[in-house]
Amino acid sequence: MKMCPFLRGASIGLIIPTLFAASASFGETTMTSSGKNQCFVYFGTYTGAKSQGIYVSRFDLATGQLGAPELAAATKNPSFVAIHPNHRFLYAVGEFSSGDGKKGGVVSAFAIDPASGKLTLLNQQPAGAGGAPCYVSVDKAGEHALAANYGGGSVVVLAINKDGSLGETAAFVQHTGSSVNPKRQAGPHAHAINLDAANRFAFVPDLGLDKVMIYRYGPKGALTPNDPAFATVAPGSGPRHIAFHPNGRFAYVINEIACTMTAFSYDAKRGELRELQTLSTLPAGESVLPSYSTAEVLVHPSGKFVYGSNRGHDTIVIFAADPKSGKLTLLGHESTQGKIPRCFGIDPTGAYLLAANMDTHNVAVFRIDFQTGRLTPTGQSIEVGAPVCVQFLRIQ
Repeated sequence: MKMCPFLRGASIGLIIPTLFAASASFGETTMTSSGKNQCFVYFGTYTGAKSQGIYVSRFDLATGQLGAPELAAATKNPSFVAIHPNHRFLYAVGEFSSGDGKKGGVVSAFAIDPASGKLTLLNQQPAGAGGAPCYVSVDKAGEHALAANYGGGSVVVLAINKDGSLGETAAFVQHTGSSVNPKRQAGPHAHAINLDAANRFAFVPDLGLDKVMIYRYGPKGALTPNDPAFATVAPGSGPRHIAFHPNGRFAYVINEIACTMTAFSYDAKRGELRELQTLSTLPAGESVLPSYSTAEVLVHPSGKFVYGSNRGHDTIVIFAADPKSGKLTLLGHESTQGKIPRCFGIDPTGAYLLAANMDTHNVAVFRIDFQTGRLTPTGQSIEVGAPVCVQFLRIQ
């Protein structure tokens, strides 16, 4: 298998069977691994009446056909997932509340069955103090899993063993501080952690601080503050996710509270972000309502377009990205064919976008125009309970 390009201190054997249970057996499945133009698509979810964990579908790259989802592994609130560079393992965060009402969380490691796409639980490790893990990524060498804790305002780095299981904590960083919005920014809220293409710097958008924290990433998973240690966005913006341009010279941060997109230039030698511009993710003249917020940002593999999701407004915003300046131009918006779009994914050919609508429990398929970046609904929509994350894995 070949991975699609849009993936990214306790006991090693910690297992919490009362909260997390991998599928004991795969049973019969309609999914097979024949065909070179096929992808598995994994959906992270919030579990409840309509979801039991991580789901997997088959996606046909030639036709854009998205198959019916199947339960890949039963696990608690696997809101975000990431795939190992060797394409054999998947990692997921899981958030839960303890009996005393305190938030907790783990990072889980799964082995991927190459024929069915189903998952087998390898082990779990605590996500760190404060809980509520919301994001996980894997470094380019496949040696560490990196997770962000929204509730705790912290990040953790976990070693990955040769068998794909999670090992000991390699680094833990606790953020401190606040910003101007007393309801949303009374304390730190780390919302993602991503590495640059060279695997040298880690970037953590912290919604509570209005900063993108920047760390030097060491060979053993160490995180040390960079110089500069952070980039700022406008007070009250609430940075959530970051995506890098394929040319490595620019990065884009979507701001959850203000419903804006901030473009940065990127100095890969220094690990420095410098703001270029900030634009609204809403139509011209439209104000941010209390029910509005943003979620995901992705750059098209061509580098020509940047996409972001608007929750409440229930659209995908489309920007053109200038390859020389990195600046954005608003192109338009497209309804996500559902309510409260969280993450979305772009297939490895760049021809299709899949939008995960959490509140309407559906994933809708859109065709991408390579010339204009516009999105056109294909009419396909599958039912997935409270979908949050979309990740592709190519089958070969």
